[in-house]
Amino acid sequence: MYCYKYPHPAVTVDCIVFNKEDGNITVLLIKRKNEPYKDCWALPGGFINIDESAETAVIRELKEETGLEVSTIDQLKTYSNPQRDPRERVITIVFIAESKVKEVMGSDDAKEAKWFDISHLPSLAFDHELIIKDALNRILL
Repeated sequence: MYCYKYPHPAVTVDCIVFNKEDGNITVLLIKRKNEPYKDCWALPGGFINIDESAETAVIRELKEETGLEVSTIDQLKTYSNPQRDPRERVITIVFIAESKVKEVMGSDDAKEAKWFDISHLPSLAFDHELIIKDALNRILL
Protein backbone atom coordinates (compact mmCIF):
# COMPACT_ATOMS: atom_id res chain seq x y z
CA MET A 1 0.00 0.00 0.00
CA TYR A 2 1.26 3.47 -0.89
CA CYS A 3 1.85 5.88 1.99
CA TYR A 4 2.02 9.58 1.16
CA LYS A 5 5.10 11.12 2.78
CA TYR A 6 3.38 14.38 3.81
CA PRO A 7 0.95 14.58 6.75
CA HIS A 8 -2.66 15.28 5.82
CA PRO A 9 -4.91 17.67 7.70
CA ALA A 10 -8.45 16.69 8.55
CA VAL A 11 -11.21 18.71 6.86
CA THR A 12 -14.47 19.75 8.46
CA VAL A 13 -17.45 21.92 7.61
CA ASP A 14 -19.34 24.34 9.82
CA CYS A 15 -22.63 26.09 9.13
CA ILE A 16 -23.75 29.49 10.34
CA VAL A 17 -27.53 29.55 10.13
CA PHE A 18 -29.14 32.95 10.63
CA ASN A 19 -32.76 33.82 11.23
CA LYS A 20 -33.72 37.41 10.48
CA GLU A 21 -37.14 38.47 11.80
CA ASP A 22 -38.55 41.77 13.01
CA GLY A 23 -35.14 43.45 12.91
CA ASN A 24 -33.58 40.75 15.11
CA ILE A 25 -30.88 38.37 13.99
CA THR A 26 -30.41 35.02 15.69
CA VAL A 27 -27.83 32.31 15.03
CA LEU A 28 -28.23 28.56 15.49
CA LEU A 29 -25.79 26.88 17.87
CA ILE A 30 -25.39 23.38 19.24
CA LYS A 31 -24.17 22.24 22.65
CA ARG A 32 -21.37 19.74 22.11
CA LYS A 33 -21.87 16.23 23.48
CA ASN A 34 -18.21 15.19 23.16
CA GLU A 35 -14.70 16.46 23.77
CA PRO A 36 -13.08 18.69 22.88
CA TYR A 37 -15.20 21.48 24.31
CA LYS A 38 -17.79 19.10 25.74
CA ASP A 39 -20.88 21.06 26.91
CA CYS A 40 -19.75 24.21 25.10
CA TRP A 41 -21.77 25.93 22.41
CA ALA A 42 -20.55 25.73 18.82
CA LEU A 43 -21.65 26.01 15.23
CA PRO A 44 -23.23 22.87 13.78
CA GLY A 45 -20.71 20.95 11.71
CA GLY A 46 -18.34 18.04 11.54
CA PHE A 47 -15.89 16.01 9.52
CA ILE A 48 -16.36 15.49 5.78
CA ASN A 49 -16.82 11.86 4.81
CA ILE A 50 -14.30 10.56 2.27
CA ASP A 51 -16.99 10.19 -0.41
CA GLU A 52 -18.84 13.51 -0.10
CA SER A 53 -18.41 17.12 -1.11
CA ALA A 54 -18.15 19.93 1.42
CA GLU A 55 -21.62 21.13 0.39
CA THR A 56 -23.15 17.70 0.92
CA ALA A 57 -21.35 17.32 4.25
CA VAL A 58 -22.55 20.63 5.69
CA ILE A 59 -26.18 19.92 4.74
CA ARG A 60 -25.88 16.43 6.27
CA GLU A 61 -24.22 17.66 9.49
CA LEU A 62 -26.79 20.41 9.97
CA LYS A 63 -29.66 17.93 9.63
CA GLU A 64 -27.97 15.32 11.87
CA GLU A 65 -27.20 17.78 14.68
CA THR A 66 -30.25 20.06 14.61
CA GLY A 67 -32.95 18.46 12.45
CA LEU A 68 -32.86 21.55 10.25
CA GLU A 69 -32.90 21.12 6.48
CA VAL A 70 -31.60 23.86 4.20
CA SER A 71 -31.36 23.88 0.45
CA THR A 72 -29.41 27.08 -0.15
CA ILE A 73 -25.95 27.58 1.31
CA ASP A 74 -23.18 30.03 0.49
CA GLN A 75 -19.54 29.44 1.25
CA LEU A 76 -18.16 32.06 3.64
CA LYS A 77 -14.49 31.24 4.04
CA THR A 78 -11.96 28.55 4.87
CA TYR A 79 -10.31 28.68 8.30
CA SER A 80 -6.91 27.05 8.59
CA ASN A 81 -5.12 28.26 11.71
CA PRO A 82 -3.00 25.23 12.72
CA GLN A 83 -4.08 25.63 16.37
CA ARG A 84 -7.84 26.01 15.77
CA ASP A 85 -8.62 22.44 16.93
CA PRO A 86 -6.84 20.72 19.86
CA ARG A 87 -7.39 17.22 18.43
CA GLU A 88 -5.30 17.50 15.28
CA ARG A 89 -4.63 19.73 12.29
CA VAL A 90 -8.14 20.63 11.09
CA ILE A 91 -9.15 22.93 8.27
CA THR A 92 -12.81 23.95 8.17
CA ILE A 93 -14.88 25.21 5.27
CA VAL A 94 -17.65 27.45 6.57
CA PHE A 95 -21.03 27.97 4.96
CA ILE A 96 -23.84 30.44 5.63
CA ALA A 97 -27.54 29.64 5.42
CA GLU A 98 -30.73 31.40 6.39
CA SER A 99 -33.78 29.74 7.87
CA LYS A 100 -37.22 30.80 9.03
CA VAL A 101 -37.72 27.49 10.86
CA LYS A 102 -37.54 28.01 14.62
CA GLU A 103 -37.96 24.42 15.80
CA VAL A 104 -34.64 22.64 16.17
CA MET A 105 -33.51 19.75 18.32
CA GLY A 106 -30.07 18.52 19.33
CA SER A 107 -29.25 15.09 17.95
CA ASP A 108 -26.29 12.93 16.97
CA ASP A 109 -23.26 14.50 18.69
CA ALA A 110 -25.17 17.63 19.76
CA LYS A 111 -26.80 17.60 23.22
CA GLU A 112 -28.96 20.58 22.37
CA ALA A 113 -29.67 23.00 19.53
CA LYS A 114 -30.85 26.52 20.20
CA TRP A 115 -31.22 29.95 18.56
CA PHE A 116 -29.24 32.80 20.16
CA ASP A 117 -29.58 36.53 19.61
CA ILE A 118 -26.34 37.71 18.02
CA SER A 119 -25.90 40.34 20.72
CA HIS A 120 -26.10 37.72 23.51
CA LEU A 121 -23.96 34.79 22.39
CA PRO A 122 -22.52 32.34 24.92
CA SER A 123 -18.82 31.50 25.06
CA LEU A 124 -18.05 29.45 21.94
CA ALA A 125 -15.82 26.48 21.14
CA PHE A 126 -12.91 26.52 18.70
CA ASP A 127 -12.66 29.75 16.68
CA HIS A 128 -16.41 30.02 16.21
CA GLU A 129 -16.66 33.53 17.67
CA LEU A 130 -14.32 34.79 14.93
CA ILE A 131 -16.27 32.86 12.29
CA ILE A 132 -19.59 34.39 13.40
CA LYS A 133 -18.06 37.88 13.37
CA ASP A 134 -16.83 37.33 9.80
CA ALA A 135 -20.27 36.07 8.75
CA LEU A 136 -22.01 39.05 10.33
CA ASN A 137 -19.70 41.42 8.46
CA ARG A 138 -20.82 39.78 5.23
CA ILE A 139 -24.56 39.68 5.86
CA LEU A 140 -24.75 43.16 7.36
CA LEU A 141 -22.95 44.87 4.47
